[in-house]
Amino acid sequence: MISDRSKRMYIFLLVLTLGAHVAFQGWRTLLNNFAVEVGGLDGLDIGVVQSLREVPGFLALLAVYVLLIIREHRLAALSVGVLGVGVAMTGFMPSVGGIIFATLVMSFGFHYFETMNQSLTLQYFGHTEAPLVLGRLRSFAALTNIAVGGAIFVAAGFSDYKAMFVAAGAVAVLTGIWAFTQDPTHKEVAPQRKKLFLRKRYWLFYALTFLSGARRQIFVAFAVFLLVQKFDYSVRGITVLFVLNNIINWLVNPLIGKAVNRFGERKVLSLEYGALFLVFTAYALTDNPWVAGALYVLDNIFFNFAMAIRTFYQKIADAGDIASGMAMGFTINHIAAVFIPALGGLAWLANYRAVFAGAAVMALVSLALVQCIDGQIAKKGAGS
Repeated sequence: MISDRSKRMYIFLLVLTLGAHVAFQGWRTLLNNFAVEVGGLDGLDIGVVQSLREVPGFLALLAVYVLLIIREHRLAALSVGVLGVGVAMTGFMPSVGGIIFATLVMSFGFHYFETMNQSLTLQYFGHTEAPLVLGRLRSFAALTNIAVGGAIFVAAGFSDYKAMFVAAGAVAVLTGIWAFTQDPTHKEVAPQRKKLFLRKRYWLFYALTFLSGARRQIFVAFAVFLLVQKFDYSVRGITVLFVLNNIINWLVNPLIGKAVNRFGERKVLSLEYGALFLVFTAYALTDNPWVAGALYVLDNIFFNFAMAIRTFYQKIADAGDIASGMAMGFTINHIAAVFIPALGGLAWLANYRAVFAGAAVMALVSLALVQCIDGQIAKKGAGS
């Protein structure tokens, strides 16, 4: 149950999440076809666009300094508005430089919103509320993705790219404007330290966050590529998988939040990493397209278990360290985006199985590390 004093923040974050995902999912769905059909971009151009898209995530740590001049909930609202502006302008810039510029604007908005979203969730909701809220927000995001996909499928028959990009972006802009006029905060939340830091006692959070980001890059960069290159999945086949993933996420994410409360972060993350070890090992070994598709769905489900890393941090962190910790965590998570795709691409040229074998090893390392979680939480409890 969400306490009465936190309901306003829950509604605030829910509305922003819906607006942000309308714009972002619209951008994801339209970009590749727009870039090829209208902009004439080739594979190298798309690779550059996608690489530069991760730069704002790497720079999420700078959000702490922005908080010196604007409050967190207002930065969240502003970020969703910026995300919408970036998406809306994409259709008017059909060139490599134009798409890169619009993508950077969109990405700064998206990554700064996600940083504030996580920070506000951990500050305004208790240890048992936060997993439920994170699960619900991800569930509604998945439902939004399904609706956006359906809307674009229908609109594509009579609308051009400019209109669809503008429509998707306008939803986020209007959402941001509404949210900027709201104040869902209350005074019982601890003031946040407006500076960056790395604390030795948060080492486990940093390590798990980095490894999670590295595995995510392998999943994002190479899982679909494997399905297309090795198993000849068509556009429709990949689309069916995307829709199936979002339907499952809609249903499963609230249950993951409840599981964190019932079983604790160590057990939930142990299940995730044990399962991912098997999933990535199977990626490397399977020659069956149906098995590969099923692995992609399982991979996507277990990715959502990563919310337990953030709720673990909530339990060990000082109340004033949440905002800085989330900003630093976002940056650490994106460090892998700088080199994992390139290293994985080189390994792929030698043997694609090596890429997934490397991810399996990272899952095992994470599995070993999460066994320290209960001790870290107990240490925090003893010190408080």
